[in-house]
Amino acid sequence: MSTPLVRLPSLDLIRGFVAVGRRMSITLAAQDLCVTQSAVSRQIHALEERLGVRLLVRGHRAIAFTAEGERLFRSADGAVQQMQDVLAEITASGVPRPVTLSASIGFTGLWLLPRLSRFQQLHPGVDVRVSANNGLVDLRRDGIDLAIRYTSPSLAPAGALRLFGESVAPVAHPSLGIKTLRSGRAIAQHALLEFDDAHHHWLQWHDWLAAHGLQRARPQGMLHFNQYDQVIQAALAGHGIALGRLELIQPLLETQQLIQLAPALQASDTAHAYWLIHADGEARDEVRQVAAWIEAEAQAGGA
Repeated sequence: MSTPLVRLPSLDLIRGFVAVGRRMSITLAAQDLCVTQSAVSRQIHALEERLGVRLLVRGHRAIAFTAEGERLFRSADGAVQQMQDVLAEITASGVPRPVTLSASIGFTGLWLLPRLSRFQQLHPGVDVRVSANNGLVDLRRDGIDLAIRYTSPSLAPAGALRLFGESVAPVAHPSLGIKTLRSGRAIAQHALLEFDDAHHHWLQWHDWLAAHGLQRARPQGMLHFNQYDQVIQAALAGHGIALGRLELIQPLLETQQLIQLAPALQASDTAHAYWLIHADGEARDEVRQVAAWIEAEAQAGGA
C-alpha cells in the first residue's frame, strides 16, 4: 500500500538526501545545492525523524547508507533524475541554456580562464558556465555538457578527445634573478615549491632532481601545496622555484611573468594527458561550438 500524497516528505528533504547519496559527502552535497553543510545535515535529520528510521551511518570522515537508506536512495535518485531530465526539456524551449564545462581547479585557473575572453569574442551569444571541481562527477546526472580530464590513455572514456600531453620544467619569477637551474649551488639559494600529490610523482622535485643528477642538492627550504594552482601562485609571488606544467602556464611564460630555467622533460605518448569528454553524443550546437573552440585552442598552444 502506498503512502498517501499528503504524508510524503517534502521535496526539499528528498533533494538533500539524494544530493548526499550521490556524493556520499555532506560537504560536496552542500556545494551542489549552494547551501551550508549544517543546512544539509538538518535536512537529513528532519527526513530521518519524519520517517522514523536512520538513513545514514555517520563516521569520523565518511558516511554510509543503512539498509533503509540505500533502498530509499535507489528509488529517490531515479525519480529525481527523471524530474531533472523532464524539467531540462521543458525549460529548454525558447530559453538559451548555458554550456556547462567541468574541469579541475588548476586547469580552470591556469589554462581556461585566460582564454575565455577569446571565446566570448567569437561566440557572444553562447553562455558558458564553468564548474571547477577536482572531484569525480557524473556528467549526465550533474547537468554537465563537457568535461576536461587529466588521465592516462587507458583510463580515458571511450570517445574522449586528447587535447595535449604534458611537459615539465622548473620556472620562477624574474625577480629571483635566476637564469638557469643546472647546479646544486643554484638550488641551495632558493626554496622549492612542491606539489603534494603522490599519484603524480613526475610533478614532484624528487624525480626531477634525480633525472638531472642533482638528487643530493639541498634547497634553502621547501614549501608544500595540495593544489597545483597554489604552487604557481607562490611562484608568481616570488616565493621559490616551481615545476611548471608548461602547457598549462603558457600564457605566463609568453608574458614573462614566469621564466623557464631548464629544458623540459617530455612525457611519453602513453603518459597522462588532458582529454575532452562529451556528456551526450547528440550535443546541442552551442556545446559543439565550445568543444570546437577548446580543440582549436589546444592545437594552437601545441603549435
